Amino acid sequence: MANEDQAKGKAKDIGGKLKEEAGDAANNEDLKREGQADQVEGKVQKGAGDAKDKLSD
Repeated sequence: MANEDQAKGKAKDIGGKLKEEAGDAANNEDLKREGQADQVEGKVQKGAGDAKDKLSD
């Protein structure tokens, strides 16, 4: 079962992908970059959650 950081990180990553695609479709570079940044942040948060999971095992 996913812990809170894993779930929030995955959600942020998915939201970032959607935001990047919307920025790409609208030719909005700021929105596209924002989406890419959200994806990185989400992956980092999920990684932290994965690490917590391993430590608790």
